[in-house]
Amino acid sequence: MPPTRVSPTVSPARLRAYRARTFRLTRSLRLRTPDQAVEFVNERGFVFFWTIEGVDLPSLWTAVAGDRPVASEHDDPGHVTWGWKDAHLSSRRWFYGKLLRGKSMMVSLRTLPYFYALSERLGDLDDFEGAYEAGRLSREARAVAGVLLQHGAQHTVALRRMAHLSSEASKAPFDKAISDLQRGLWVLPIGVAEAGAWRYAFIYELVDRWFPAAAQKARRITRAAAQRHLARLYLDSVGVASPSAVRGLFRWPAQEVEAALKALRAGGDAIPLADGSWATMRLMEPRA
Repeated sequence: MPPTRVSPTVSPARLRAYRARTFRLTRSLRLRTPDQAVEFVNERGFVFFWTIEGVDLPSLWTAVAGDRPVASEHDDPGHVTWGWKDAHLSSRRWFYGKLLRGKSMMVSLRTLPYFYALSERLGDLDDFEGAYEAGRLSREARAVAGVLLQHGAQHTVALRRMAHLSSEASKAPFDKAISDLQRGLWVLPIGVAEAGAWRYAFIYELVDRWFPAAAQKARRITRAAAQRHLARLYLDSVGVASPSAVRGLFRWPAQEVEAALKALRAGGDAIPLADGSWATMRLMEPRA
């Protein structure tokens, strides 16, 4: 009779040490310049801008300020991240927008096509029309995307006016439309304008006009390959995650999460643990 295979375990101390490196929690690994921030996003593939309660994922905030809550004081040194984010909106050095869980995040340009491959996009500038007809986008989202398609990039104040969503009653539907269009990879912020009461308004543009290569590269990526790639990046960042955590982050069906994890195991990138969670093989290496 062959010996019984024993599922491995990971100690909390080992996992904490691993995440201290991938999240840049130790002082010596903290980000100190905008260029280092770009390198960090390229290294991890995708990170949140802020820490998100209940979700394990590196964030720009923790990589700069350490493992502490986002400060409410505007003069906190950690808020240098605001300036870095705004400065890079127009640089095309990363994708910034509300994507996973509808939260603000940075995605490396190498990783963006994998998210695009999982979107409902067809790669056409006006494919939002089909999504609207299918009931996947609201009337307000269609109006916003239509303004950008016809008139090019616009800041929030002008965009609301041109989409006939300037009234106070239209604010919530407009905000939801912008969020839905970002999650679906139709639009993204590309700059900041001195407009509105706060003299601060995002400038929005169509994703395909700003990053045309993303759609082109996504056409060569299957859904299964995209899920496998993004799941690997996620596990490489957090070290250990349960299948439910993967589902909660990406919103994939349970069977697709299972298939992605099994594919990672087959490729030698991940391994199931005794408690039912999965670990990146990077964590199992002696140096981890």
